[in-house]
Amino acid sequence: MGIPTLAGLSDDQLRAHAAGLLDSHDRSEQDGRAVLAVHPSLVPTARLAELMRREGKAGFVVVDMSDLADFAPTDDITLPDAPLYLVDDVTRGDDLLGWTPADAHPELTARGRTPLTISEGVSWLLQQPETLEPGACFMCIGSRRRKAAGGLDSRTPALWISGGTGRDGRENKGAPKLGWCWAGNHHTWLGFASTAGRRGPA
Repeated sequence: MGIPTLAGLSDDQLRAHAAGLLDSHDRSEQDGRAVLAVHPSLVPTARLAELMRREGKAGFVVVDMSDLADFAPTDDITLPDAPLYLVDDVTRGDDLLGWTPADAHPELTARGRTPLTISEGVSWLLQQPETLEPGACFMCIGSRRRKAAGGLDSRTPALWISGGTGRDGRENKGAPKLGWCWAGNHHTWLGFASTAGRRGPA
């Protein structure tokens, strides 16, 4: 996919990072279900999103999210200090279809889970692109933008399939799309992706 080139690494160096990550933990069935996440400090999320593919169409970021790099993990999320890390037991959150981001976040906390960050969501789709389905896509509300005056930007990042309308452009119909939704809005076709935990090198 070209991730080593974007990261300024060789293929072997990237493989070594991944191998070292797995070797630092007891191998178990859980490792087979884990998603290998690319830390945004290694490859910016906007660049990573361009590597997504669906039916031959490349992924893209909506034009009114040019500040994507300013979206950081929420206070309840600490990313491992590593270029690659594991995200365990990732789910799309289909049971929360129709919820608002504002309501879904505390519900996930009550379940002992945290929402995916947008870079984790993109990483997931790079490995399992079939996760993105018509009528069942997902938000990544673990990433929010903090406003200079305090509080959070009301946009919440999401990943879905472009309809090719408006500023998306017809050429992007059917492509994976990194966009956003309002924190107080309901969407019947967007779940809330979450994880049971994150693991970096031991």
